[in-house]
Amino acid sequence: MSTLIIVLFFSAFALDSLAQGSYIPFERDYYHRFERYEILQGYNNPFFQTGYKPIRRDKLALFLDSLAQDPVIQTASDRFNLSYLAQDNWEFVNQETPDSKKPFLKKLYRRPGDFAHSYSEDFDIHLSPVIYLAGGMENDYEDRPAQLSRGFVVRGEIDKKVSFFTYLTTTELFFPSWVKDYAEYRGAVPGEGFWKEYNSSGYSFFSARGHVNFHLTKSIQAQVGHDRNFIGEGYRSFLLSDFSNPYMFVKINTRFGKFQLTNLWTQMTADVIFDRGRPTDGRYPQKYFSMHRLGVDIGKKLNLGFFESVMTDKVNFNYFNPIVFFRWVEQQLGTPDKVMLGMDAKWNFRPGMQLYGQFALDEFVFNEFFGIDGKGSKRNKYGVQAGYKYINVLGLSNLDLQLEFNTARPYTFQEKFDYQSFTNWRTPLTHPLGANFKEFLGIIRYQPIPKLQLTLLGNYQLYGTDPDPETNWGGDILKNRLEGSPTGLFGNVTGQGIENKVIQTNLVASYMLKHNLFVDATHIFRRRTAQDLDAPDNSQVIQLGLRWNFIRPEYNF
Repeated sequence: MSTLIIVLFFSAFALDSLAQGSYIPFERDYYHRFERYEILQGYNNPFFQTGYKPIRRDKLALFLDSLAQDPVIQTASDRFNLSYLAQDNWEFVNQETPDSKKPFLKKLYRRPGDFAHSYSEDFDIHLSPVIYLAGGMENDYEDRPAQLSRGFVVRGEIDKKVSFFTYLTTTELFFPSWVKDYAEYRGAVPGEGFWKEYNSSGYSFFSARGHVNFHLTKSIQAQVGHDRNFIGEGYRSFLLSDFSNPYMFVKINTRFGKFQLTNLWTQMTADVIFDRGRPTDGRYPQKYFSMHRLGVDIGKKLNLGFFESVMTDKVNFNYFNPIVFFRWVEQQLGTPDKVMLGMDAKWNFRPGMQLYGQFALDEFVFNEFFGIDGKGSKRNKYGVQAGYKYINVLGLSNLDLQLEFNTARPYTFQEKFDYQSFTNWRTPLTHPLGANFKEFLGIIRYQPIPKLQLTLLGNYQLYGTDPDPETNWGGDILKNRLEGSPTGLFGNVTGQGIENKVIQTNLVASYMLKHNLFVDATHIFRRRTAQDLDAPDNSQVIQLGLRWNFIRPEYNF
C-alpha cells in the first residue's frame, strides 16, 4: 500500500514528455554488444551511465542512432550488432529497421523481434514467446544436466509516459553437480530462490519478473518492479549484483548533466523456513534494503560512483529520504542496522581500453587497519575489484578481452543481528562465494562472423569453508559474525578455514538462427582441490541448448 501511494503521488505530477521505454533485462552478452562501442570511442556516452544496470530502451536507442555514422562501426559483425540492437528496440530508434519479409499468417512476426505487436501514439505493446531447451552430460555424475523453460515476455508503453515489462516462465531442470551442491547448501536455487522438488533430484520453479516506469519530469523517472539490479562494470559486483532472487523495489532515477542519482528501496526475503531441506508454505521473514548511488562523469573519460546502503529487519521511515546520509541516520538510531559504503569507477583511458573497479566497505577501524598490532583484524571487512577491458585486441576486429580480480575479507557482509546479512533468499546480494576468497577471471569474446559469438571464460578461485555448521571462518555470510569464530579479533587472513582451490573454464559457441533465437554449444571443465578431499574433484559438462528470448544461464561459481 505504501508503495502504491508513493507511485500515485509521483505520477500525479507527471509532465508531458518524450516516449520512454521499459528497462532491458541485464544479460552480459547483450550488454557487451553495445558497451564495447563506448570503449572503442574512448569516452563516456552522453545518454546513460553504464555503472547502474539495467538501462532503458529509449536511452539505448539514442546511443544506437549516434553510432549509425560513427567510424567504430567497421566490420560486418559491427553492422550486424547495430542492426540487431536497433531491431530489438525498433520503436525508439530513428534508423531504418525493416519489417519481416514473410510475416506468419500476415499478422504474426510482422517485425523480426516481436511475435505480435500493436503500435500507436497512445499505446504500444510487444509480445514474444520465451523458450529454453537444453540437455547434456557430466562425467561421473548420475544426473544429466538439463533444463526446460517456457513462458512469454511483454513490454510496452502508454501515452508516452508509462512503460511496462513482464517476464513469466516455468522451469524444470537438473543442475551440474557443483551447482546442485550449492543449491542444497543454501536451500535456494541460485537466481530464483523458492523451488519445488522435481523427479527426486531436480528442481522446479515459477519465475515472474516485471516493472512499471513513470516519467515524472524530463530528468526524473520512477520505477516499481520485482526484478534484479546490478552496479558496476565488472562480471561480478561487490555493491549489488544480479545473483540473488528477484525482489520487490521502488526506484527513482534522476539524471541532470553529468550526474545520475539512483535511489532504491526494496523488500527482500530473509532466512526461509525449511521442512526436510525444502521450502515450506507459510510467511517467510522479510528484510528491507535501501540504497543510493551517485554517478558522476568527470571529464569525458572517467566516471565515479558513490554508493551507500542499509539493511534492516523492519521498515524504518528514516531511510526514505532520498538524499540523506544513511550512516548518520543509523548512528542516531543507535547503530541497529547494517550499513555498507562503497564506490565504483571506470576510466576509458584510451580508445579500446578501459580500467574499472569497486571498493565495498562493511566495517573499518583506522588504527587496526594501518597499525602493526591490528594486523588481520576481524573488524576491517571489505571487498575489492579491479578489472581491465581491451576491445579489438591487437587490432583484431571483434576480439575482446576482459580481466578481473575480486577479493573479500573474512566476515565481510555478515552481521550480528538476525535478517541483516547482505543476502536475499539465502543467497548473496554480491558475489556468489560470499566472503573470505580471492578470484581471478579472464574472458575472451570473439565474433568471427556476424551471427556467431564465441566466449571463453577462465576462472581461478581460492576460498575458505567451514568444517561444520557451528564453526565460522567468515565465508558463509548467513552466519552470525560474533559466533563460532576459531580466531580472536586479529590474525584473520583471506582463505582461512578449509582451503579450496577451483579452476574452471567455460567455452560457449552461440549462433543466432533468427532474431533472438540461439543455438548454444557449451563445454565446462571444473577442478576443485581442497584439504578435506583425498583427490581432486574433476567435472566436465557438455551441453547443447536452444533458447528463444531467454537469458543463457551461467554456472561460474
